[in-house]
Amino acid sequence: MLSPFDHFQGNGALQFPIGEGSTSQAVLDYPIFEPPNAPEQSEFICKYPSMSDYEFCSEHSDRGCWLRPKDPRFTKLTYNILTDYEDHYPQGVTRKYTLHITNETVYADGCENSEAKLFNAQYPGPWIEACWGDDIEVTVHNHLPCNGTSIHWHGLRQLNNVENDGVNAVTQCPIAPGQSHTYKFHARQYGTSWYHSHYSLQYGDGLAGPLTIHGPSSGNYDAAKDPILMTDWNQRSAFEDFSYSLDKAAKFPLPRMTSILLNGTGRAPPGACTNQKETKLHTLSFQKGVRYLLRLINTSVDTAFIFSIDSHKLTVIEADFVPINNYTTESVLIGIGQRYHVIVEAKPEVIESNGNYWIRTLPATGCETFRDKYNITNSTAGIVRYGLSEKNPTSANWNFSTNCSDEPYDKLIPVVNWTIPDTPISDEMDVNLVPANTTPYFPQGPDAEGLVRWKLFKGPLWLNFSDPTILNSAASSHTFLSELSVNTTISSKDQWLELLITGPHAPGPVLAHPIHLHGHDFAILAQGNETFDSAIAVIKRVNPPRRDVALLPTNGYLLIAFKLDNPGVWLMHCHIAWHASSGLAMQIMENVDRMKINDERKLHDMCRTWDEWYGGERLKNPTCNRWDQNHFQDDSGI
Repeated sequence: MLSPFDHFQGNGALQFPIGEGSTSQAVLDYPIFEPPNAPEQSEFICKYPSMSDYEFCSEHSDRGCWLRPKDPRFTKLTYNILTDYEDHYPQGVTRKYTLHITNETVYADGCENSEAKLFNAQYPGPWIEACWGDDIEVTVHNHLPCNGTSIHWHGLRQLNNVENDGVNAVTQCPIAPGQSHTYKFHARQYGTSWYHSHYSLQYGDGLAGPLTIHGPSSGNYDAAKDPILMTDWNQRSAFEDFSYSLDKAAKFPLPRMTSILLNGTGRAPPGACTNQKETKLHTLSFQKGVRYLLRLINTSVDTAFIFSIDSHKLTVIEADFVPINNYTTESVLIGIGQRYHVIVEAKPEVIESNGNYWIRTLPATGCETFRDKYNITNSTAGIVRYGLSEKNPTSANWNFSTNCSDEPYDKLIPVVNWTIPDTPISDEMDVNLVPANTTPYFPQGPDAEGLVRWKLFKGPLWLNFSDPTILNSAASSHTFLSELSVNTTISSKDQWLELLITGPHAPGPVLAHPIHLHGHDFAILAQGNETFDSAIAVIKRVNPPRRDVALLPTNGYLLIAFKLDNPGVWLMHCHIAWHASSGLAMQIMENVDRMKINDERKLHDMCRTWDEWYGGERLKNPTCNRWDQNHFQDDSGI
């Protein structure tokens, strides 16, 4: 896939699109720093024109270096894997992207899905790339006839930039049909993540794409591959599936997924549909002896995956946006929303005669809801090929645990050391199910007697699209149904908040909730499969694992801590789409008296255009007006 910032040969200049319908514009020559890329890619150029006294220093033998002073006598900072990116980052350039959201019909697994919602008519969406220190501007055009939308840039801290976090009803009103909005944010972190709609269940219908911030690496490699997105998939809209989960007469208590996709392609099991089209599995080409960087992303609705490549070990070098000390394993478990950078050396332990090996994305035991009649246990989702043979691999799977739990706690050791102060636990968040008909939290939902909703804090979250928290955080008359207000006593980033999140204590299948916090990396102080007991729990405060998504085990706990250094309204939620829509979420209102909104008028204008569409054009459109005011939103909104 071509990058919007390809290097055009000829006059030595760089060219890039400057907006919708525009022509290319030449950029003046200056030293060009070229990060490593896969041989089949067009090269992506990192450029730092304001840092002419620096040179690019990433090499095959030292990926930890990024930029260093040209003159070694200078005492200027070298930007490398040991740089604390919370405080220091280079000065890059502005990258501009354009996304168009449309309804499409796709055959991702060979079966028709006429309810897909896509970025730029492709699935996954275009790869958004930038470099450490760049500014990024993404203009989103909403062409959906009956849905608003908002786009979240998963894992990016949005420091002092809460209005660009992209969560409707929290940090903005939805982008109304026919309207556009430009998100602007800064790439202080580096690594790989994804962007996705945060409007109800849209990302389950295809509104997701990869996002990479090029930067240093804690492991050395020779070439990098495009990001690999893994997901579960159905032939129906996720909105339709969610309605089944609310129907007490439904055959299944939860929607059942059908297929596994790797970078938007897979094969539905036999019998999943009529007139099934032939599809090709995602393929990686390897050359013997080359060390490849793979960027792994779980973009699922309801599945934790265990990623592996037959006969190839994985060296894990990054978890979410956090570089870690390297460790080697046969497989890596990736919860929904989590990402890993791994290095694979093209040196298989077992030589296959046709040179082909299965890439597997095995659903973790208890953390999936695939249809029982479909056999997906081998989960052969892609192929590594060393040659031109088109034959299917005959390779055997590694023998590893299929338990649904995060990667080993003691393996996730960040390169940049944090020490967490001993802070009293602020509050306990108890994940559980509550009867929906006994709570007032879904005033517009078609809840019926006997249904249940998930809760995280005071009750199931429900938010009003037209009344975002960011514009009401200081209103004394405003009632927030599920929020935690936290305020520091002094203006210091050294103050921390500790939260204890406990899982439902009930018999049943193993289940782990992927808990995602916006606006922060959090430290995982402790994590366990049993009831939390502060007297016996082993709490790690010296360089604990940190990330932005961690698994909360059933009947267990997750103790996290994060700095109170980013004033704003931040969402914390389970990343199982059904659970988030059902209410398993809360808002953390952090020092909102110090929250800076860069363009409040723009937010009010978005709400005005949303309300005009909702109360006007929506009712005139025969496709949309089948929903009345009480049934347009039947979920939490996020």
